[in-house]
Amino acid sequence: VEGAPRPGPPAGEGLRVSALTLASEELLRALGAWERLAAPSPFRAMRVWDAVGGGAIAFEAEEVGEHALGHIVENADLVHALWARLEALETVDLLPGASLDGLSREGGQWRLRLADGRQLHARLLVGADGARSRVRHLARIPLAERPYGHAALVAPVTTGLPHRATAWQRFLPTGPLAFLPLADGRCSIVWSTKEQEARRLLGLEEGAFRRELGEAFGHALGEVTAVGRRACFPLAMRHAERYVDEGLALVGDAAHTIHPLAGQGVNLGLLDAAALAEAVLEARAAGRDFAARRVLRRYERARRGHNQLMLAAMDAFRLLFAPATGPLPWLRSRGLELVDGASPLKGWIARFACGRAGELPALVRPGGAAALGLAAPCP
Repeated sequence: VEGAPRPGPPAGEGLRVSALTLASEELLRALGAWERLAAPSPFRAMRVWDAVGGGAIAFEAEEVGEHALGHIVENADLVHALWARLEALETVDLLPGASLDGLSREGGQWRLRLADGRQLHARLLVGADGARSRVRHLARIPLAERPYGHAALVAPVTTGLPHRATAWQRFLPTGPLAFLPLADGRCSIVWSTKEQEARRLLGLEEGAFRRELGEAFGHALGEVTAVGRRACFPLAMRHAERYVDEGLALVGDAAHTIHPLAGQGVNLGLLDAAALAEAVLEARAAGRDFAARRVLRRYERARRGHNQLMLAAMDAFRLLFAPATGPLPWLRSRGLELVDGASPLKGWIARFACGRAGELPALVRPGGAAALGLAAPCP
């Protein structure tokens, strides 16, 4: 059940993009969706530096034995690829342009009432309907919510120097500024700053915006020579009090939203989906009721703590790089330099960031689909 109409082919605008980890790539390959992506852009290096203290850290894919640290993918491209894969499955019914109007629990099933009057019944209902989840609201699952007081300004840009398949991030006193490499040579920027400042930047004419953007980035890629359409959206931390009820599970932004400074939002959602799929598949294989709360609680235990840790880590990073006087700017810059020189710790951070470390669902590990008895791509 999808509120939006069927997506058309992506326009290649480069406005809204995601940095997919290698774990997310594994999942999409297992689903048979990866090869349907039009233009995933690998980044093989990452450069992060502090605009105030000058400290920096760099990561290289070859240092951790990988072909890339991740891929930049346009959101519209990812949605289109997944939709095309779903259309190829005879066991899936797609209802685009349909919205959920009512929800009730009857006889061990959920009854869904759509806005056009249609009714559906399901033993297991998955709320994957975004930050303003209608499923979460109708299921009366409480939500902790705290605005960050920041907004993210996004736009595709052309720079005077090539991006060199590198993801760049500069921590400014007002928030992080990222330049993410696109396959066509451009970059997609994510500029997180105070909401009032983001609105001011959004309203600038192109020449003035290019100049301010180049200065904010320290001209690390030369002059900004062109800017595409700009957009801005507010940022907030959200976390559902619980992820599951009897016959119901929340995944992705319906369960949690996070600051984009580490680019982990969509990856956390895909990890949720993989962990839920694993719990359901193993319950079915063992002859158990896959919609039972005790089965779904396994998914919740696997994911809620990890997501809470990431939410806390992003809060800590925001505070660490907030405007400060005294020794803090010097200390955080020295900290970046120390980590950059500490190979074991730096390597673990790189492996964790690209989805090769920590407790991971089987479907996002190499060979995980086969381990669960699935062909690749998933039938």
